[in-house]
Amino acid sequence: MEETLRELMTQAQTAGATQVQVQVEAHRSQPVNFEANRLKSIERTQSQTVALWLWRGGKPGVAVGSGAVSPEALVAKALAVADLHSPEPVQLPTGGVREFAELHPPLAPEVLIPWGLEMIAQIRRAFPEVLCQGGLSWEESLTRLVTSEGLDYTYRTTALEVGMACEWVRGDDFLAVAEHTRTQADFDPQPLVTRLCQALTWAQQNVPIPPGRWPVLLTPKAADLLWEPIQAALNGRQVLEGASPWAQRRGERVAHPHLTCRQEPHVPLHGCPFDDEGVLTQPLTLIDQGVLTRFYTDQYTARQWGEASSGNGFRPGLTRAPFPSLVNWWVQPGDLSESALLRQLDTGLVVDQVLGGGADISGDFSVNVDLGYWVRGGEIQGRVKDTMISGNVYDILQGEILLGANATWQGDSFTPGIIIDQVTITSQTTP
Repeated sequence: MEETLRELMTQAQTAGATQVQVQVEAHRSQPVNFEANRLKSIERTQSQTVALWLWRGGKPGVAVGSGAVSPEALVAKALAVADLHSPEPVQLPTGGVREFAELHPPLAPEVLIPWGLEMIAQIRRAFPEVLCQGGLSWEESLTRLVTSEGLDYTYRTTALEVGMACEWVRGDDFLAVAEHTRTQADFDPQPLVTRLCQALTWAQQNVPIPPGRWPVLLTPKAADLLWEPIQAALNGRQVLEGASPWAQRRGERVAHPHLTCRQEPHVPLHGCPFDDEGVLTQPLTLIDQGVLTRFYTDQYTARQWGEASSGNGFRPGLTRAPFPSLVNWWVQPGDLSESALLRQLDTGLVVDQVLGGGADISGDFSVNVDLGYWVRGGEIQGRVKDTMISGNVYDILQGEILLGANATWQGDSFTPGIIIDQVTITSQTTP
C-alpha cells in the first residue's frame, strides 16, 4: 500500500494536480451466523477501497478503486472527472504522521460459536417456541488519510459486533424482538439475553389501548425518534441553508432544562479521532440544560462563518463531497431507574421499537409501534398492537420530560430512556 500511495501522489502532481488527498478504507470480519436456533455459517470477509481526490486548476476530480488498484488508471479517471467540473475553493489541512488505535485481541469462531449457542439456549429454556437468529462478528477496520500537504493519519480499530433476534409466532400473531451491541473482547452475553427475555415476558399477552393523548416512555432503542431531527437541526449546513428551525436560536432555550446533548468522539469502540477532511474530532456540547450552545460544521460551512471546522466533515460516500455529520451522539442520563421510570409514567405507553422512518427536520412524526407495552399503575399490562404515535419533536422536548439513568449505546447514539408528553396515540385495538 505504501508504494501505491506514493505512486498516486507522484502521478497526480506530475499531471498538474496542485492538491491531492487519498483515503484508504480496509475492513476484515469473521462473522458466525445463526438461524432457526442453529449455527448456519462461518464466514471470512475482506475488503479494501482507495479513493483519490485531486484538484487541477481548482477543479475537483475523484476516482475510487477496490482491491489492487492501478495508480495510473485511478489518476486518469480522476483527471477526466475534474475536466467536467468548475473550479472551487479547497483547503486541505497540514499535519504530520499520526496513528490512532483501539486494538483488542482477536476472537476466533471457536470462541464466538459457544457464546451464540449459549445465548440461544438460555432464551429457549424460558421460551421454547421462539426462533432465534443473529450473529457474532469480530471486526477489524483501518482508515488512512494522506494529503499532499504532509498529513498522514491512520486509525485502526477492532471490536465484536453481536446481534440477536427472536421471532415468536402464536397463531396469526407474530412478534419480533431484536438486540444489538458493539463491545470488546471481554463480552458478557447475559445483559443482551436478559433484555430479550424481558421483552418476550412483557409481550406474552396482547392488551387493548385507549386512544388519546398519553405520556410515552421511549426506551433507548426507540429514542432516536427524537434525536434524528434534533441532530439535523444542529447541522451547520442545514443552518447555513436556512433549513434548520433553530437557525436563529443559538444561545436560546430550545428544550427542557433536563436535556443536555453532546458529541463524544473519543469514546472507545464508537468514535473516531479525525474526520474525512483531516481535521481532528473534538467533544462538543451542543445543547446545555436545554440551551442551544453551538452547531457542528465541516470546512465548507465553517469557512462561510469565518471560523474553524469542528471536525465533523464526513463523506456520505467516498465519491461525494464532505457534509457535516456527528460522531457519537451523547444524551446526558437522568437519575431514574427503569422501574422508577415506569412508576413515573403511571399510565401510558412504552415504545421499544418503531416501524418506518421517523421525523424529518420539521420535527413532525407519525410512526407505527412495532413493539410497545401498555402501562397502568406503573406496571406493564401487556403488548399493544396496531398502534401509532404522532407529534412534533420540538414541541415535545420543550414540554415536560424525564430521563432514565440507564443509558445504552444504540449504534452511534448513547441515550437513556425518556418519558415524553404531548403524544397522540391511535389504535385499532381499543377497550
